[in-house]
Amino acid sequence: MAIEALGRKAVALRLDVGDIASFDGFAKQVQEALRSVWARDRFDHLVNNAGAHHPAPFDQITEEDFDRLCNLHFKGVLFLTQKLLPLIAEGGRIVNLSTGLTRFVSAGSAAYASMKGAVEILTRYMAKELAPRGITVNVVAPGATETDFFGGAVRDNPALNREVAANTALGRTGVPDDIGPMIASLLSDANRWVTAQRIEVSGGLHL
Repeated sequence: MAIEALGRKAVALRLDVGDIASFDGFAKQVQEALRSVWARDRFDHLVNNAGAHHPAPFDQITEEDFDRLCNLHFKGVLFLTQKLLPLIAEGGRIVNLSTGLTRFVSAGSAAYASMKGAVEILTRYMAKELAPRGITVNVVAPGATETDFFGGAVRDNPALNREVAANTALGRTGVPDDIGPMIASLLSDANRWVTAQRIEVSGGLHL
């Protein structure tokens, strides 16, 4: 509604990024939406932003939780992007989302952070292999941000919020409007010469 109020067009399509088998059908839905709503065959920007966290100490990580995180954070990014590649325009932009937890350590996040570390490596390979099409691929790594992620803990738990702020150079937790502009800038033509980069947007968390 907000997008349409600006005189733009928008379509919302449901997808479980952890359900790899659904990607063929989703790609067809995207293709149909492009043609019916925008009268075009390709889109310009892909942001891989789906995520969830199941914190557990290293010695208590279950295979089920590991596989769920892998499907969502790593296999999902790889194979969804692969399925959508024929629909991405030449000179397009891809931004993958990682986490500050690939740089610093917080107990209970071993599996989650490992998946995001894999995404950071995947990003570099994607950037190399998609460069002949002029497609840039970068990764943005937010710090602790006030969103629904992790049950909204950073936003809704005052003690955790204070702890994060105390360990952040700029003295507060992040908010979505701190992260969005960085992603938008990487999608813009102004940063057409930036690719294969990890950019942390954390306010200086755990420096």
